Amino acid sequence: MAHHNITGNFGEEQAANYLIQKGYNILHRNWRHSYYEIDIIATNNNIIHFVEVKTRRSDTFGYPEDDVSKKKMRFLMSSAEEFLYRNPHWKRIQFDILSLTIKEDKSIDYFLIEDVSL
Repeated sequence: MAHHNITGNFGEEQAANYLIQKGYNILHRNWRHSYYEIDIIATNNNIIHFVEVKTRRSDTFGYPEDDVSKKKMRFLMSSAEEFLYRNPHWKRIQFDILSLTIKEDKSIDYFLIEDVSL
């Protein structure tokens, strides 16, 4: 497995744990529809959260959240539309980005950007 895939998988695992500690209930991880994927679908305070997770091992080339493009957000929103079509009882939704930077000492900086829109 490529190094960036190992980092990404580790980051998604840590992100799920972080959200659980913050009181979120994880419904799905890596939920797929067609060519699209939602990293984490979670609930908190009667809101469904569609979370894009980005992980990096340094900020040398920018912060992880810098890699979330408008195109990626459109894909996330398209996937969420399908999820909501299949699960229509959700009235309050939110798109979030959870950015993780793994530092040299193996500690992790978390940065949750809530309610992202285009």
